[in-house]
Amino acid sequence: MLKIGDKKLINAWAFYDWANSVYSLVISTAVFPIYYAGLTASEGFANADGKIEFLGMLWNSTSLYNYALAFSFLVVALMSPMLSGIADYAGNKKKFLKGFCLLGSISVMCLYFFTGKETLWVGIVFTILASIGFWGSIVFYNAYLPEVAHPEQQDKVSAKGFMLGYSGSILLLLICLILIETEVFGLYDKQFGSQISFVLVGLWWLGFAQITYKKLPNTEKITLPKDNYFLKGIKEFKKVARELFEYSELKTFLIAFFLLSIGVQTIILMAGIFGTILGLETANLIGTILLVQFVGILGAFLFSRLSNKIGNIKTLKITIAIWGLVCFIGFNLTKDTPNIDIYFYVLGGLIGLVMGAIQSLARSTYSKLLPQTEDTASYFSFFDVTEKIALVVGMVAFGLLTSFFTIQTSVLALGVFFLGAFITLSTIKKTKYVQ
Repeated sequence: MLKIGDKKLINAWAFYDWANSVYSLVISTAVFPIYYAGLTASEGFANADGKIEFLGMLWNSTSLYNYALAFSFLVVALMSPMLSGIADYAGNKKKFLKGFCLLGSISVMCLYFFTGKETLWVGIVFTILASIGFWGSIVFYNAYLPEVAHPEQQDKVSAKGFMLGYSGSILLLLICLILIETEVFGLYDKQFGSQISFVLVGLWWLGFAQITYKKLPNTEKITLPKDNYFLKGIKEFKKVARELFEYSELKTFLIAFFLLSIGVQTIILMAGIFGTILGLETANLIGTILLVQFVGILGAFLFSRLSNKIGNIKTLKITIAIWGLVCFIGFNLTKDTPNIDIYFYVLGGLIGLVMGAIQSLARSTYSKLLPQTEDTASYFSFFDVTEKIALVVGMVAFGLLTSFFTIQTSVLALGVFFLGAFITLSTIKKTKYVQ
């Protein structure tokens, strides 16, 4: 078995980001949302009022998609603490990682069968299951970080994962765009090209994950009392919960992470809609998405190096300040802004610079703050649940803001969450590896 800090172990762990990040980009951000919006807006799909029918009720198509994702986040938030407790008790994180990966990848491939009004249920059901598979696997993947890298390595290792993730997702997205846009000399249409893309995402995710599985340590306990795993999992989770609240730095960091996640995740999810409202064409939106991924690789690398010199907390505060600048620039953009597409590319570049950086640093900082423990899955489930709740709160808050104000004002208001995160991080005491 490879020892902690071994390059082969680190590379294998980081490679799961290469495997699963194609879901984030192709399914969550670029191809599937456009495919879904185009299909549900097609002739005969919606009624005269633009509503679509699902479960015997009429829905706004965008709202139905958002509710489906929100439901998946809620499911993960509710079950991951319990499952992580079981994983820590039995020492079988790898089994849960494999299980959620299998669920997510197969569900993505099943989106191939979402072709029209009659198969809307396929699109919604497997959107939910794919999201659960992705976010559920992330809990157990992140929990391995303290087991593959020493504290002084974790910033660099976490960033490496995100850099690989951006690289892999860019590569597959370009392949998918070629399939969709070229229509392979007229042999099939764009819809079928999108369907093929969903299959490719699932195969990519599941296939490359095997590299990670081969090297990750199997810590499953051979001799376990034949007790109820469910009850033992709950006890394990309660024990970790009590321990967590005894560590003031961990509590404070989770509060800061909650606040910054509201801003970060809301901006990431709403950027496409913001660009559409500003009147940008689809080609420019896709171009911006690709720019964000490319710059994200550079940002994750640069800020991981910066954290080694000035510490995690100071580096995180710099990224938060840049996110605040993003909110201010977004507030000043309108349809009438001259050269709006150029400004949007600049905005995308700034987001890319700090998106991967803040996510990788948040993961490694939390890992460094953990006490010496074997219950890493349970501790990281709190990290994951914090992010999911922040995502739901952010979407609801943004929806309420846009109901009363312009979308530009709503973007500016997100800066309040970044300010709160900045102030909260400033109260964390210095430790050996987190300064």
